[in-house]
Amino acid sequence: MSFEEFVAERLDGLLRYATVLTNDPHLAQDIVQDVLLRAQQRWDGIAAPPTYVRRMVTNEYLSWRRRAVRRMVPSSHDVLDALSPPEADPATAWDERDAMLGLLATLPRKQRAAVVLRYYENYSDAEIAAVLRCGVSTVRSQISRALATLRHAPHPTSITTGVPE
Repeated sequence: MSFEEFVAERLDGLLRYATVLTNDPHLAQDIVQDVLLRAQQRWDGIAAPPTYVRRMVTNEYLSWRRRAVRRMVPSSHDVLDALSPPEADPATAWDERDAMLGLLATLPRKQRAAVVLRYYENYSDAEIAAVLRCGVSTVRSQISRALATLRHAPHPTSITTGVPE
């Protein structure tokens, strides 16, 4: 697959992935652009482009988080919808998405990356370990801790009913 074909096929998914990680669509675009420019320079030497580029996006996100502490601004529906056309969702689905994105933003960066790779990208533990460059047991531990944090986080509304608790 050529670099141009890869970008045409995978750009939207990479942007969505980076937006969920960063919670900032502009930063997500910057990260994906930087990663794709670097990947293009060594494209012929990349054995598994989807995994390799996803790892590059993840590493760039983790590096950015170490370099600069920024105020996270919640993404609006309009910004996320511009990256991918919305599907017909009932109003409660929007509430659930907002609540989940807000909760994800509170997780430490490695836990957040592991959870997003598992539940947003449907990666296996081994694939997540390859992207994060850690052991499978570390992936399981990170996801377990993240889920425990998410379970005990205060919820402003009931996710299932949308009614204040």
